[in-house]
Order: sequence, then structure tokens, then C-alpha cells
Amino acid sequence: MKFVKSPLAVSLIMALAIHAQASVSSQEAARLGASLTLTGAEQAGNADGSIPAYNGGLTTAPAGFKAGDNMRPDPYAGEKPLLVIDGRNVDQYKHMLTATTAHLAKRYPGYRIDVYPTHRTVALPQTVLGNSQKNATRAKSLQGGLAIDNVLPGVPFPIPQSGAEAMWNFLLRYQGVTIDSKYDSWSVDSAGVSSLMVTGRALVSFPIYENLSRPINNTDIYYQMKLSYTGPAGRAGESIMLKNAANPVQQAGRAWKYLPGQRRVKPLSILAFDTPNPGTARAMELYDWNLLGKQEMIVPYNTYKLTYAQDPKLLTTPNFLAPDFVRWEKHRVWVVEGTLKAGAQHIFQKRRFYLDEDSWAALASDQYGASDKLYRGSFAFLSQSYDQLVPDATPFMTYDLVRGSYNINGVVGPHGGIKYIDPLSTAQWSPESMAGTGIR
Repeated sequence: MKFVKSPLAVSLIMALAIHAQASVSSQEAARLGASLTLTGAEQAGNADGSIPAYNGGLTTAPAGFKAGDNMRPDPYAGEKPLLVIDGRNVDQYKHMLTATTAHLAKRYPGYRIDVYPTHRTVALPQTVLGNSQKNATRAKSLQGGLAIDNVLPGVPFPIPQSGAEAMWNFLLRYQGVTIDSKYDSWSVDSAGVSSLMVTGRALVSFPIYENLSRPINNTDIYYQMKLSYTGPAGRAGESIMLKNAANPVQQAGRAWKYLPGQRRVKPLSILAFDTPNPGTARAMELYDWNLLGKQEMIVPYNTYKLTYAQDPKLLTTPNFLAPDFVRWEKHRVWVVEGTLKAGAQHIFQKRRFYLDEDSWAALASDQYGASDKLYRGSFAFLSQSYDQLVPDATPFMTYDLVRGSYNINGVVGPHGGIKYIDPLSTAQWSPESMAGTGIR
């Protein structure tokens, strides 16, 4: 796979391991709003036109959308694939596919990648864009990239100088302020049997975006999530909460679980939430992060048909997610590789993330176990909430390539879609509040 590194990334990548990283120069930052968008993506399309120029994203709802609805019609429902990739021709395109995608195409005869025209739909609030531009010359990464300083709510490093900075862009990217959705989690085993693991209510909050003019402090919580399970019967009433701070060295991530049978809230290890979802993968401090460069890749994108699908049984086919529901497009992504530090312990020895240049979402990841063997692969399914100026990466899934099974989480289509709400009170984000959220 060929990567293209910016001169800035090449010249400064070695300095990360020794010093705190300073912001980029005003001359470099001048590229934002010119050759680059305000969040650091290339403004122009690619050489052959298969990736178009960025024009501000999708801000107009398609016909059929009802204002205030949480189910968003697919604006590209009438399009047909330009290309179909499967096991017969995958070698021709594997340089544009993640290792997991290529593996699935070779392993399963029915697996296919339907490649559609590319649409750069990501659109963000103007204040978030302006903050991202300001961050280019003011934001700093500290402690070898494990912490940040002097960052306004937005993309902290629109011109990243290291893998760690690119990962902070992913973690702190704008995803709205508070999301309230009912969802399912489904697993399909190696025999092709699908099982409903949980049904629940997910409250996801990004407190740093509640005040867009306030710089982020290193003790600020940038992400918090509360899951309240309503089914199946054996899980109903359980609740889980987690919180992540902007400086995990000074304030480690925290997590709690409420079990109705015990009627108490108990703390959990945050590593329990280093989940298959590339959108919630944490453990930054366990890995050395290397910015490999930018690559044109075929990735899931504008997946409205999947995100808002109302019958999960049509999705969860044996061996792999139903190809009819997955839209793939060619986009430019930043490729970041994490290698487990000496002495650190984790099931993944190496992790490779593919970060969308427009949204900074991790659209996919490859996870490697011992002996550099491909172990798991994850995908997040991006669709622009065009009525909210929010790029959303729901649902998300992981393939276990050793067991031949997979899980898809955040299936919201059967339950009314993705809902954006006003921020909750501080009391509603306390561990004590969890006892009252479950239903049994």
C-alpha cells in the first residue's frame, strides 16, 4: 500500500517521542481555507475525478424528509454501483481496501463490495470550523501525545504532525452535543446463527461542545456514555456508564456498572470499554502511534440504507453483514498505526485506523494479534445528519476473523433512528443516577 506523507509530518514525526508538540506555523496554517478545508481535508478532488472537490457538504434534506424526524431518507437511494468487488477481482483493488475487507472477499464467496459514486457530504457548524482553524496555531500535544492543551472545541490538529495528533482529531471530532437513541446489538456466530445480545437506550454526550467559546481543560470530560438495557429479559435493568477526560494521564477514564439484582453501582476498568467499535477505541497510552500518511481507500460511506434499516434480520446474514445494505465509496483517509508499547498488555499487538479526511471519523480498523496475524476488523458506518450538521458513525461492527463471527452494535433503525437532544444535567451523569435508569 502506498502512502503519501506531508513534508510537515515527515520532518516532525521523530520529535513527538521527545518533546511536547507545538502548533504549526502561521504559514502552514494559511493552507486552511485555501488548499485545505478548515478541518484539514484536501479541498480539491483527486486526479481521475473519482473523489470530487469539497463543496461544503450535504446541508439540504432530500424530498421525503419530515422536519424533526429522526429517520433520515437516503439522498442517494436511486444510484447504482459503479463497481462490484468480490473474491474474483479483489486482488486488483486490494491496495484500496482494508486488510479485513480483502480477507472477507477472499474467504466468503458471497461477500461483495458495491462501490458507488463518491459524495463528500460532511458538514459542520461554522463555529466548529472556525475553532478548528484557530487550533492549528494554538493547540499543543503534551506528554508524548497522550494529552492536549490550549484547544478550542473542534478538530485540535487540522494539520496533524503525528499519529497521536491524528488520533486526538478522531477522539475530539464533532459528533453533536447529546444523542439519545434506542438500539440493538446483534451477534452472528460461526454457524450463521444471529442472536439479539441487548436492546437498550444509549445516551452519548460530548460536554466540550456545550460551550464552543471555552477552551478545553485537561481535566474536562470530552466523552461520556450511559447505556440502560431494556432487554432481553436477563439483561433488563442493567446500566453502564463511562467517561473519558482530555488528559488520561492525570485523570484516567472511568466506568461504572449497575446490576439490579445487587442494587448497587460498582466501578469497572475502563479497558472493558476498549470495544470493537472504532469510534470508541481508547487505550491511547498503551500504543506508539505512527502517522503513515494519506491513502485513497474504498470504505463504507453515506450508509443511510444500513443506518436506518428497520429489520435487523435482513442485515445479519451468515458470515458477513448483508452486502445489499452496505454502500462503499472511495475517499481519502489518514492511516494511523498503533504498536503496543514494550511491557504493555493488550489483546491487539498492532492496530491500524483509517480516519476520514472530512470528518476525522475512524471508518475502519484492522486489529492484529500475536505474530502480526490479522485478528479482528471493524467498520463504522458514516451518514451525515443533514438536518443537524452532524456526521454520524452509526452503527458499528466488528468481525472476529479467527472465530468466523461478527457483531453489529448501535442498530437504531428498528427504534426510530438517531435523536439529538439538549444536554442533560450534571446530576444525570452521576454514577448514582444509574440505579433509576433501568427497567426490569
